Amino acid sequence: MSDVVVTVPKRLWAEWLEEGDLAGEPWSEEADYHFWIAAQYVPKMTVGERVYIVAHGRLRGYSPLVRIETRCVLAPSRACLVREGRAQAVTIHEPIRGFQGWRYRWWDTSTERLFLD
Repeated sequence: MSDVVVTVPKRLWAEWLEEGDLAGEPWSEEADYHFWIAAQYVPKMTVGERVYIVAHGRLRGYSPLVRIETRCVLAPSRACLVREGRAQAVTIHEPIRGFQGWRYRWWDTSTERLFLD
């Protein structure tokens, strides 16, 4: 498996939450959600693997990947990790400092627990 981890900057966190289909909510089936990355650095992953979100120094959860758009029409230098609904709110004990780009998941999924905040 090649799950990846991305960071939502603090200044964009409220906007990210307002985008829709939060963890625990049923999928509205109205939209796909995109996480933009540099097109030259697309992770090796397949549909169904997890895109984990970090914000404010903590793992906040994940959503399953539905596709990768390698060239976004509006921004050809960008690629997109695309998800639908079905987000899960999970975290791990350790804090995670934000970073640019993406990383492969480095913890064992057995250490994940529900994120209740």
